[in-house]
Amino acid sequence: MTASGSDAAPTRLTALYAAFNERDVPTLLASMTPDVSWPNGWEGGVLRGRAEVRDYWRRQWAELDPSVTPTSFVVEPDGRIAVAVHQVVRDTAGVELANHTVTHVYRLVDGLVAEMEIRPQP
Repeated sequence: MTASGSDAAPTRLTALYAAFNERDVPTLLASMTPDVSWPNGWEGGVLRGRAEVRDYWRRQWAELDPSVTPTSFVVEPDGRIAVAVHQVVRDTAGVELANHTVTHVYRLVDGLVAEMEIRPQP
């Protein structure tokens, strides 16, 4: 484990996934560094900062209903935390659009999410 708090990362990240599934934006944004780097998994590209992430989620949740459940956590050699997540995405009518596993990789700084990337499963 690293000084970034990765020993507490599974508990912290599990709580953040719960907050995401509840659409608790204030809790989510408070868990990020002000200059967080976040993937735009829906539209493409990378978002910078809490405001861009907040606006992205508002756009996304107006059209999609994603739900993510962490299934495993691995600390990578560089200290980042790789989280395998089961992801189900539905449209606003409840029709399932995606149901798969992906890996989210986090870099934490002082216990806050500084960066996240999405890795497709092999």
